[in-house]
This record gives sequence, structure tokens and C-alpha cells, in this order.
Amino acid sequence: MITTISTKTTKSILSLVSVMMLLFSLGSCSDYLDVEPEDKLSGDQVYRNVYDADAAVVGVYGKFMELAEQNVLLNEMRADLMTTTRNSSPYLKELSEHNVSAENPYANPKLFYEVIQNCNDVLKNFDIMLAQKKFTQSQYDQRYADVGCIRSWVYLQLGIHFGSIPYITEPIATLEDVKNISKYPRIPFNQLLDKLVTFTEALTYKELYDTQSSLVITVDGYYTRKLFINKECFMGDLQLWKGNYLAAASHYKKVMETATTSASDTERYDMYRVKYADVTTNNDLNVGYIRYSEQDAKYLINENTKGWRSIFARDRDVLWNTEWIWSLPFDDLNFAPKNPFIALFSKNYGNYLAKPSQRAINFWNSQTQRNGFPYDARGSKFSYNIVGGDPVIMKYEYKYLTNLKGDWFLYRAGKLHLRYAEAANRDNHQQIAYGILNFGIGSAYNPLNLDAGKDDMTNAMKTFEAFPYDFDARNGEYPYYRGNWHRGGGVRGRAYLTASGAIGDDMVTTENNIIDEAAMELAYEGNRWEDLVRVALRRNDPSFLADKVYDKLSKEGNSNASAVRSKLLNVQNWYLPFTW
Repeated sequence: MITTISTKTTKSILSLVSVMMLLFSLGSCSDYLDVEPEDKLSGDQVYRNVYDADAAVVGVYGKFMELAEQNVLLNEMRADLMTTTRNSSPYLKELSEHNVSAENPYANPKLFYEVIQNCNDVLKNFDIMLAQKKFTQSQYDQRYADVGCIRSWVYLQLGIHFGSIPYITEPIATLEDVKNISKYPRIPFNQLLDKLVTFTEALTYKELYDTQSSLVITVDGYYTRKLFINKECFMGDLQLWKGNYLAAASHYKKVMETATTSASDTERYDMYRVKYADVTTNNDLNVGYIRYSEQDAKYLINENTKGWRSIFARDRDVLWNTEWIWSLPFDDLNFAPKNPFIALFSKNYGNYLAKPSQRAINFWNSQTQRNGFPYDARGSKFSYNIVGGDPVIMKYEYKYLTNLKGDWFLYRAGKLHLRYAEAANRDNHQQIAYGILNFGIGSAYNPLNLDAGKDDMTNAMKTFEAFPYDFDARNGEYPYYRGNWHRGGGVRGRAYLTASGAIGDDMVTTENNIIDEAAMELAYEGNRWEDLVRVALRRNDPSFLADKVYDKLSKEGNSNASAVRSKLLNVQNWYLPFTW
């Protein structure tokens, strides 16, 4: 069987890349793209050369983008930071209260398997193309690894939410067969992780697409290299789930060290660094205030082009590029599919179906800024706002309000640093984890509080460890040092908060602080449920997850809160019914 990608599907991904502008201009695939959407083409007509292979990759991502709404809701509404509104459907309430019916559309695994079926078909035909010498080994390796990692990403999400699932790596006759246990038996989540680790680690190409690839272009402001999955980040996540912490940290560190050998200081010192603030211009991604007015709340930098809010609002410029690792764009003005998050979250332009939980609001309000203000500005100032008396999730709305555009937020530097800290902590490097979490390696490894402008920093601000724990954050004048990590200011440093924990805290305390920080830094970006599940499984402690969901429900006066907690103390009740 050969599943083809229709013109309708490929056009729908214009919001993803505008890559099709390139593909349309190439005679090698123009005939294919001119067919009617309903037509089916044979493999010989579709997979003829590298440009047809590119069209297949783009088609995979077009289908993948249809998972955006479901992915974010499953990972946020089921956890403790998001809750329902007066407008929410019974199906959303089922997610929040962990009482999901078989017909709940948000809990339907079918769309995940549609993406997997697409991936399996493309991978099979890539093998055929290689055997027939229709593209080079390098072209094959890059595209095969990309589509293979997308398939593994989808499988990881299926395992997180459904537990035991069928693992299918060949095209099948009909998706309905996925439900047939006799044909495709279900394997438990831990076995699935083993298979995903084995497959992805065996891929021969683990980098981003080569800059000379026909898939890497800049069109309409979109540099397409950031639209494809970062394989090192994903493999780090897989190893983190498996408890292979050194391997996880190694994958993450490779991404954290992107461009460290570049001659450009902008790349060498800034790429994927969580940096210190630019206090003179505020041209940064930090929580900050107008200089010398830090004690006046009205001087908080709250703009689309400056400060922490701009992470989610700014155009894809140089600073955007230092934070975002993987992001897929929506453009409601020009292309389909439309941004699903406006209908979900916006009160003025959507249906206002989901909002921040009171637990999340309390979390942000329990923090202290370095100027003494008793709240985390990442909360009510940026991640959500009060609109007409109601809390409204804003991360997805800033760009939409400017130009009807938006993004599916998949991976950024803040997440990378927190995942690395989680791995390092579990690998008995608490001091490094503390530095990444708080004010950076330079602060954590300056035990004598040496003055960089006066003292010899030769033996300070540096870990003196082997990869992936080798950090040089020296920033001294006598002698002159500028280590690769001298601008690394830590996650809470960038958020303008006081320190969380202390050097010397034990592993569990440090891990609690990291997961708490991930809640405040990454809220509503589709990470929270998986973070809770991963740590609860690691500790063999279901209460780690159950207590947080209970706290969310109890704070909103939900009479089912205690019953839900009791239910979630059984790990099997974390998983959704596998049916459609």
C-alpha cells in the first residue's frame, strides 16, 4: 500500500514553512502537486527524487500539526496548572477531573496513529528510493532521521497518555486494525521506551538538516531549519524518561553548546543561553525593569519586542533564534490550518474554554522578585492576564493580536536548561543543577564570592569536569577571561527571582525545585502532565502527581477532588482508554 500526500494536505502546511513555495517552483514535483486532492498516485509517480522526498517530509509535518490542540490539552488540562471555564464542554471537564469517557474526542488516539501511518509509509518509500539510487545516502539519512524522530515523538506521547499501546513500524491496510489486539498487541510503556531509545539512538544522522539541504530556506520570515524536530533534544528526553541520566545530559549539552566554536560572539555566547539581562536597553528575553526604576512596578518591561513576554510575541529575529529550538507557526491571515489556541484560550477572540488554575496563580504569587515584589511576573503579567475579571492564558495570544499569527511551542532554551538540570541532578551533579536553575554556573561556582573586576578568577566560575558537565563561566579582568558560559544567568536569574533552594540540597529537594520551576517557566506549553508522570514513575510515588491534581481541584471547590486523588494513587488510572 502507498499512502500519498494530497495537494490539499501539502497546501495546508503553508502556515508551517512556506516551504511549498520552493516545492511549487521545482519542475521535479510540480506535476505531482497539480493533481486533484482526491487522486491517488503510484509510488513511481510520487517518490521520484529528492524534491518529491521533501514534499513527503512537508506532508508529514502538515499532518503532525493537527496534533497541536490535543497535545497541549492532554498535557495541561490533565495536570494542575490549567482548568476549565464556564464555557468548557463536558469533555474538557472529563480531562480535568480524570473521568474520561470512551467518546471523548480529546482522548482519541486515532489522529496520533494517522501521523504514524503517514511516517511509516514515507520511511518505507525512502528505503525504496535509496535502493533505487533516487537520492544520495546523505539525503536519505537526513530525511529518514527527521521523519523517524517525528514518529518516535508521537509514540512517546501515546505512551505517556495511553500506557500500553501497539507499536507499529510498517504501513498497515487500515487504521482500524490498530484496535485489533490479535494483530497488533499492546506493549507496556516501559517496553515502548526501550524500543524508542533503540530506534532513535541507532539513527546515523542526529543533527539538524544540513544548511545546504533543499529543505532549509528562509521564506516570509520563516527560517525552516527551526521547524523540524531537534533530534538531540528529543533523544535527551527519551533517555531522561528511561533514567539514563548521563546519556540525557550529553544530548542536551550538545544543543546547549550550539555555535560555541563560532567566531561570532552573538552565536558563541548567546545561542541557547538563558542570559543575564541587558539592563541598559532591555533588549533581552528577561523579566526586567527600566534601569534605576526597579522599585516601581509600572516600569516592568512588558512589550512584544522586549523582555520575557517577547519570547512568545516577537518576530523570528536574532533574539528569537537564541531561545527557540523547535516551533511550528500558524498564520490565520494567509494559510490553513488555523491557530487552534485562540479559540481555546482567548476571551475576546475565541471561546475561552480553558484558563489558569488557582493553584497555578498561587504558585506564581508565592515567589519573590529580587526587588522584593511578592510575585513572579511570569505569571499574571505575562503567562496570563486578567481580562474582564477572568484569568486568560496569554502566551498564545500576543502574536495573534499583532498579525493573526501564532505558534505551537515545542522546545526552547528554558525547557532545555530545566531538562538538563533534571538529568544532571539525578546524575549526582546537584551544584550544576542548582546553578542552571538559579543564577548560572558562574554564580554557583564562585564560592568565595570573588569580584570579577578585581580578583583572579582562574580557579573560579568553572566546573573543571568532563563533558557533559564541563562549564566555563569565567568573566574576569585580571587575567582577562570570557568563558563560553559567562553570560549564562540561570532560569530564575532571567526571571528576576530570588534563589530556589541552596547548594548542598539533596537530590529530591533539588528535583522538586526544578519541577516547580518548570511549572512557572513553561506553563501551558504542553509539558506539565508529562513532567509529573515522569517524576512520579521515577520515584515510584503516585502521590507526587495525585496531590497536585487534588490541590487544583480542591482550590476550585470541586467536590470530586478527594475521589480523584484516590483514583490517581493507582498508576493504571493515569492512562486514557485506548479506543476510537
